[in-house]
Amino acid sequence: MFAILWALARLVRRPLGGRGGGTVTVVARQQLSRGSSVAVVKVADRALVLGVSDAGVSLLADADAALFPEPAPPEYPGLRLLRGGPK
Repeated sequence: MFAILWALARLVRRPLGGRGGGTVTVVARQQLSRGSSVAVVKVADRALVLGVSDAGVSLLADADAALFPEPAPPEYPGLRLLRGGPK
């Protein structure tokens, strides 16, 4: 159990951009203080609500993944220009 939480903590601390479509997805993350945050991580059909701090990771709740929709990918202004859209 500790190894799973450690691995999830490593994933949560990485930036959201540049991740492939793996089986673990960070749906949301909210910084609470300088060294702590809450993250929602989808693993298969489950959503794990994790407390992340400098001391480690704690499982706060386990929920159905359908309750947390996938975030929309970020829209980059230069991408619209490449597609021929409005400026």
